[in-house]
Amino acid sequence: MANSGAPYLYIRLRRKASVRKGSVVQLRHIAQIIVEPDYETALNELIIHKPQQEDGNRVLIDMMLIVRKVKERYPELQIEHFGEPHVLLEIFSDNKKASPVLIGLVWLLLFIGSGLAIMNFHADVSMLEVHQRIYELMTGKKVEHPLILQIPYSLGIGVGMVIFFNHLFKKKFNEEPSPLEVEMFMYQENINHYVITEEYMKIHEEGESKG
Repeated sequence: MANSGAPYLYIRLRRKASVRKGSVVQLRHIAQIIVEPDYETALNELIIHKPQQEDGNRVLIDMMLIVRKVKERYPELQIEHFGEPHVLLEIFSDNKKASPVLIGLVWLLLFIGSGLAIMNFHADVSMLEVHQRIYELMTGKKVEHPLILQIPYSLGIGVGMVIFFNHLFKKKFNEEPSPLEVEMFMYQENINHYVITEEYMKIHEEGESKG
């Protein structure tokens, strides 16, 4: 039966955390804790995991590992856990700064590709003929290049893309996430879910092999 007078550790794991390659993972890196002041500094600096080469750049740290580490050092603590049962740890290294030439080449490739996509779309829907017909209906004259429609339409495409993606270079017009940001978030969430599932499978297989 648990001792009612024993000190309590309240712990909430972060959903995601990151440490530099070669560093040890301390409890403060992956969790928020509330505990009596006598324990706080030591627990924050408690080493939970030492990344190995075979870990790669992502490691799943389960709550059971943390409980075991805490209990090894402070068996008298009563642990109350809130939130996620695990934290996905990313191990990063200092990357070299991207080359301006490479950035320029990627930008040029994307610019040409998006331009070709827009032109191919306009060719598929016969946009030129549509503009010519609209101009003819409005003025009664038939012209080959109805610039009075084509120029505003071309400018409108650019303005519409800026508004749609809620970005002009690094400036955002409001706090609402853009469709691209939402898609990137969903993509990252799917990756995290996949990694967590794979890591749990590895833990389960390791447990079976030891058993």
